[in-house]
Amino acid sequence: MLVVMKKTTTPAEIERVKQYLIDEDFDFHQSTGANHTIIGVIGETIAISTSALEQLSGVLIVFRIPKEAPAGPSQHK
Repeated sequence: MLVVMKKTTTPAEIERVKQYLIDEDFDFHQSTGANHTIIGVIGETIAISTSALEQLSGVLIVFRIPKEAPAGPSQHK
């Protein structure tokens, strides 16, 4: 799951999102760019409500990473 913060997000708002994830028992990785901070949530995120995260101050949008289909037998010989 990726949490994209607004360009105008304050450090306190970022900390609030990170604390929310910690309280929900998730690890994360923060990437801070020139325009946005992105927080990558690590773990089985099916239990996290994207709408609850999007309601937190400073959050622009939340993307859920889709599960990959299992790989089939190789088609190469």
